[in-house]
Order: sequence, then structure tokens, then C-alpha cells
Amino acid sequence: MDEIRRKKLEQFQNNLGIRFRDIGLLDIALTHRTFAVESSKIVEDNERLEFLGDAVLGLAIGTYLYRKYRGYSEGHLSMARSKLVNENILAMKAREFHLGNYLLFGKGEELTGGRNKDSILASSFEAIIGAIYLESGFQKVYSFIYNCFKREVAKLSIKSALKDYKGELQELAEGRFGVKPFYKLVRTTGPDHKKFFEVKVVIRGKFFGVGKGGTKKEAEQKAAKEALRREEGWIIF
Repeated sequence: MDEIRRKKLEQFQNNLGIRFRDIGLLDIALTHRTFAVESSKIVEDNERLEFLGDAVLGLAIGTYLYRKYRGYSEGHLSMARSKLVNENILAMKAREFHLGNYLLFGKGEELTGGRNKDSILASSFEAIIGAIYLESGFQKVYSFIYNCFKREVAKLSIKSALKDYKGELQELAEGRFGVKPFYKLVRTTGPDHKKFFEVKVVIRGKFFGVGKGGTKKEAEQKAAKEALRREEGWIIF
């Protein structure tokens, strides 16, 4: 690692408010796959750390919600978590730390604006979380995540985020049509550790809504929400 890169990593540590004993770990967290592919040397990219960070972030947010919102179901907690952990929010957090300025890219990705792509910023932020976990353990990374998300947590609308749209739709469908809604998986995309589901809701053979999410239950809730939003256009048949 040259001195220029080392100084940049020092700056980024100041942004994070965290010091790394192993600065090489931080360097890996900021290395995009395209840089590793184009390098003449063997270089590790940040995808493994992203995988770890995704799991750690889910555990940290899940732990917080479990403790704070006692009495709510798993489905409710999943919906609340999806309000806090998604690509838009993670990319926003990355920008707050000016993370894009410190990423290493291949020439092609650099030219196409990789430093400002939400998907890359979100994934790299997860890699940073993975690196902090390996460097300092769960309690340290939990505190970091809590401090990062406390503004979003404070603004979280429990009535909205934890609303059981599936239950509301089922009650409405049974009362109006005498049947339960049917949820059908349309497609699944993404790697094994970060699946993305698309689900549609059907009532008596008629399409009523579609939803997307990181879990099937989240996608089903969003599909039910869309169906309820369109309720005024329902035709009794």
C-alpha cells in the first residue's frame, strides 16, 4: 500500500470515527470487484465483506427491533426492518461518510460513474460494516450501526411500518368475495445471500397487486398494500 492510499484511508477512518488496527482490512472493504479484476496483482475485493456485513447489519437491526417492539409478530418486525435497511437508505449512509471518494474501481466502472451508483455505495457500506465487525466485534459494530440509523429509527412510523396489510386484505376479501387472497411468487433475483422476491396477489383469479422485497413475507405485505390502495377500483364479481 503506497503512502497516498494510506493517507486516504486515514481520512476515511476520521469520517467513520473508527480506527482500524488492520488498515488492510479497511482497504479491502473499499476495493470494488472491477479493480481486483483489472489489477496485475492478486487483489481481494470487498464482496466477501459485503456478504458478512449484510448478515451483521440484519442481526444488529433485528436485535434492536426485537428489544424495542415487544409483542409484535415476525412479519411486523420484518416490515419495520425493510424500512430501515434497503438500498436507498444504505446508499444515503455511504454518502454521509463520503464513502465513494475512497473506493478503488477498475477503469470502466470509474468512467461510468460507479462512485455515485446507489447499488455500489450500498454494497460497499455493508462491506465496511463487515470490516468493523471483524476488527472490533459485535458490540462495537452494533453501536456504529445504531448511531448511523438513530435518525431513521426516530422517524420510523410504527403504525405504517408494522401495519399488517395481509391481514387487512384477507378480512376485506373474505367479507366481500368469500375467499382468501392467494399470493404467487413471480420471480426471484439476486445472489443466494441477498435474494429479492416479487410476489403478486390474486383474488378469485383476478390480479390485485404486486410487491417486491428482500423476503417473501415483505413482498407479500407490499402486494397486499397495493391491493388495498387500489380498493376503490375493485369490482364485485
